[in-house]
Amino acid sequence: MAVDFLSRRLRRGEMSLGEKLWAVSWSLVLLITLISSIGFLMLYSAADGNWDPWASRQMTRYAVGLVMMLVVAMIDVRQMIRYAYIFYGIALVFLVAVEIKGTIGMGAQRWIDLGFIQLQPSEVMKIALVLALGRYFHGASIDESRRLSFLFIPLMMVLVPVGLVMKQPDLGTALMLLMGAAAIAFVAGVRKLVFIVTIGGGIAAIPVAWQFLHDYQKNRVLIFLNPERDPLGAGYHITQSKIALGSGGIFGKGYMLGSQSHLNFLPEHQTDFIFTMLSEEFGMVGGMVLLGLYVLVLVYGYVIALRSRHHFGRLVAMGITTTFFLYVFINSAMVMGLIPVVGVPLPLISYGGTAMMTLMIGFGVLMSVHIHRNVQIGHRGGYDDF
Repeated sequence: MAVDFLSRRLRRGEMSLGEKLWAVSWSLVLLITLISSIGFLMLYSAADGNWDPWASRQMTRYAVGLVMMLVVAMIDVRQMIRYAYIFYGIALVFLVAVEIKGTIGMGAQRWIDLGFIQLQPSEVMKIALVLALGRYFHGASIDESRRLSFLFIPLMMVLVPVGLVMKQPDLGTALMLLMGAAAIAFVAGVRKLVFIVTIGGGIAAIPVAWQFLHDYQKNRVLIFLNPERDPLGAGYHITQSKIALGSGGIFGKGYMLGSQSHLNFLPEHQTDFIFTMLSEEFGMVGGMVLLGLYVLVLVYGYVIALRSRHHFGRLVAMGITTTFFLYVFINSAMVMGLIPVVGVPLPLISYGGTAMMTLMIGFGVLMSVHIHRNVQIGHRGGYDDF
């Protein structure tokens, strides 16, 4: 009787705050903290042995983000599904606001100055889009998900923010939005033929899309194909990154002893190219250890998705975990010269406020799915639908 009563309480989401805190995956929290701590040490090294200006601020942001993560984790997933479209709408308004009154930095208009933080709405949209698509596909049957007419609305939900992000311009984030949405659509049961046709159409449209790229984006692609084309100009970043990676060898030069970064040959070593700095100081072994920790986080995320008994949780957990994977893959592949250089930070390691907050909120949503994995959710997002 007691087991049946507890089971009914879990399905209805009737959990006390203490029970929710007990259900938090603290091993995942520890893993996230460990990765972030590596980031603090690398930012300390990037500043030549000073906590300012990067490491101390990043630690503060992580502390605030950790609190935010736990607060979000306590929120019932049924509240998330009910307000998913509102959250998406707010993120979309912020993206439009960037075009009207955004802050320009490094040649791109991507930020809004809120006084206490420089907000990058495209980062917020990564979470908002996952929640909105999860809400849309949650109430859909497999047959509905396979109908092309049913895909028009989610397609517009993806293409509108992608278009706004491309206009900033921010090709890396736009690709992450597209690929994260594709992962959710795949789990939702969209026919494989749709993906095949879409990918084929995308490849066929490359010559047309090339005409709409900015000059610096075209240069990045050309430099990717031939880094020696302009070694002191557009190819400087990736050339120095490869030199730093190679000079690190197997075990690295030692903490704070990387010549490329500390002699300022390696640009943006506190943000986009921080993985290169880590690999130079700790070698291939250090890089593989960090990537191994990332893999553990991904395993946790996908296991949470598979264990969720409601479709919304599976979709959202899959979308957030895939977004995290894209962060790791794009940044690490970029600094190794495997893909063109795009502005995607290394998660929990690179210096940045909005990216850190977005990641921690995303992990909070993931934790909420884990805590409320047994909750029953009706088609409209509530228990009473049954």
